[in-house]
Amino acid sequence: MAKVAFLGLGVMGYPMAGHLQRAGHDVTVYNRTQAKAQAWADTYGGQVAATPAQAAQGADFVMACVGNDDDLRAVTIAENGAFSAMKEGAIFVDHTTVSAKVTAELYQAAHAAGLSFVDAPISGGQAGAENGVLSIMCGGDVAAYAAAEPIMAAYARICRRIGDSGAGQKTKMCNQIAIAGLVQGLSEALHFAQKAGLDGAAVVEVISQGAAGSWQMSNRYETMLKDEYNHGFAVDWMRKDLGICLDAANETGASLPVTALVDQFYKDVQKMGGGRWDTSSLLKRLRALD
Repeated sequence: MAKVAFLGLGVMGYPMAGHLQRAGHDVTVYNRTQAKAQAWADTYGGQVAATPAQAAQGADFVMACVGNDDDLRAVTIAENGAFSAMKEGAIFVDHTTVSAKVTAELYQAAHAAGLSFVDAPISGGQAGAENGVLSIMCGGDVAAYAAAEPIMAAYARICRRIGDSGAGQKTKMCNQIAIAGLVQGLSEALHFAQKAGLDGAAVVEVISQGAAGSWQMSNRYETMLKDEYNHGFAVDWMRKDLGICLDAANETGASLPVTALVDQFYKDVQKMGGGRWDTSSLLKRLRALD
């Protein structure tokens, strides 16, 4: 078993760190809100650190799941960041969804410090984290990934190295691009069913078994029909991710017209006060237009 530090105990990181502890690893956690870190330790055992550097001391692996580019820099290269205290040869695994730019920056900083860096964004939502069945898409050096993969297995259903550093984040962009279009399509289908006087649940029961089926349809249609939007990834976070996708598209020359449109629809949801609603709230936006 390995000595592991986990930085960031949000809705994803909290159960992920728990899976590592229950798998027998020696886990030390850090969270900006110390009370939450202590609550984690009270639940799972393990140790609590006051800073990322303190958590990283002596660790074989340092995992992070924080909010955005700036948060990731804060726990890695800022004062009391993990990189300053990690032992030579240790591996940093970033589960945050961030830009390819910051990934490249930290990959270089890690190597300059004698460390390895794997970008490993995740998909599967809070339920996937709690049940230990996340999809993890990775970029980085072959040897670093090979060493980290058995550690990530504690909370993964599938974990794959897609390519060199940055490939994991670019794959996560593909994931979010696909989800944006799927959720809008599902919202329009349910909205049409309602306006046409159909039983939405009966419609989904039939079409979900054919070509229209998707994870979003199977897992979100019931709460969408009930007008309940507290069951998944928040709109504020989705807009952050889609912004990353659109910035990358500008750099690569990719055309993402549907993604750009859905991003503006989520902006409408934010204006409705729904920044913390889950991403399926695109249906609520359509209903508001009636």
